[in-house]
Amino acid sequence: MLKGLLAISGQRGLFKMVSQAKNSIIVESLIDGKRMPAYATSRISALEDISIYTDDEDVKLFDVFKAIYEKENGGQAINPKSSGNELKKYFTEILPLYDKERVYVSDIKKVLTWYNLLIEQGLFDPNAVEEEEVEAEEPKGEE
Repeated sequence: MLKGLLAISGQRGLFKMVSQAKNSIIVESLIDGKRMPAYATSRISALEDISIYTDDEDVKLFDVFKAIYEKENGGQAINPKSSGNELKKYFTEILPLYDKERVYVSDIKKVLTWYNLLIEQGLFDPNAVEEEEVEAEEPKGEE
């Protein structure tokens, strides 16, 4: 579901990987559709690899997005520019056991901003991963 979507440190929003160049990858902004090179010196994070710290075990970003999606019935999340206390309260409703010492308000803002952008662009499908997992579990016919 989140495959191919990237967050680049110092850049606003999310990006989709378009192609590879000699010393970089070419990415396209989900906000304005502009393309640009992203170099190895940039901190690039694939959304599918990001997890949120909790008191138990880390929770994949997709699962956090899914919880927000279910809470909001497929709509936008709370405004990421809300006060820190409001954001913490909202995040506690989504992920009650999130690690309050290691997950900062700035992290919550990023998660909510990314979620809202994906919803706005129609790029979040809460059932996508489950379908892929079901396909992987189906036994293959013998040839």
